[in-house]
Amino acid sequence: MVSKKKIVVATVTAIALSIGVAGTASAHDNGAKANGLSTIISDLVKKGTLTQAQADALTSAMTSAKTAADAQRTADMAARDAERAALEALVAKTIGVDAATIKTRLAAGETLGAIAGTKKAALIEVLVADHTKRIDADVAAGRLTAAQATTLKAGLTAHVTAEVDSVRGPGMGGHKGGPGMGGKGFKGDKGGHGPQGAMPGTSSGTTASTASYKA
Repeated sequence: MVSKKKIVVATVTAIALSIGVAGTASAHDNGAKANGLSTIISDLVKKGTLTQAQADALTSAMTSAKTAADAQRTADMAARDAERAALEALVAKTIGVDAATIKTRLAAGETLGAIAGTKKAALIEVLVADHTKRIDADVAAGRLTAAQATTLKAGLTAHVTAEVDSVRGPGMGGHKGGPGMGGKGFKGDKGGHGPQGAMPGTSSGTTASTASYKA
């Protein structure tokens, strides 16, 4: 029969590890939870429910989990920044206008399609191709099913065209923490693919969110 002490240890360990891997809580919230759990562990040691060795092991697990989670967040942010920069460069190269100028003109109320001018069709083609490549990569990585990919591709050209022709306006940048330049992400299975506010073709994990330069 499993002892009460072992059950407590297992439960506290699970909670400790969840602090490190929770993706929806803020760093502040996670810090508060960690401090609260440290107090609980200390109290359990005082009551004799946990030994000091077990408490030390739990504290070590919490620290390791938090370190790993922090490293993953940093890596994810770097990947999103690199994606955004690459896509900005792709758009700029395709239409022959530098990224800084595109952002300024979008902030002034122009659409990306208007800025592209006669190269609008070429821009849409390039963005659709970029989306398609990313969707295929997500299928290969197991983040999307073939059926989901087919659904996303079916509406891709229309969605990209709509985004290219939409007006962002001043202050319509991508959401904080995500790559992007305004607009809503392409919605699909699993709650949408790519973060809201992503530039055309950027994503985090899955792909197909579209939008313009962050103003």
